[in-house]
Amino acid sequence: MSEQINSELKKLMDIAHDLELSVDLRSKAIEQIGKIGTHDALLALLDTAANEHSTIDERDLALKYAREIIKSSR
Repeated sequence: MSEQINSELKKLMDIAHDLELSVDLRSKAIEQIGKIGTHDALLALLDTAANEHSTIDERDLALKYAREIIKSSR
């Protein structure tokens, strides 16, 4: 199961970082990464937030979902 989640996470990260795709599609990928909720998803979201090529809105969205993962792990 973990391999399936990591495979899905990799695909979503590829979508989130593909600047040739629409902002809407990339944002939906970020949301899906946030719903995975694992430590690896948290790292992926932080990586997206640090990506200077992403829009400010995408970076904020990634931070929002990263915060939710952190809060849920308390």
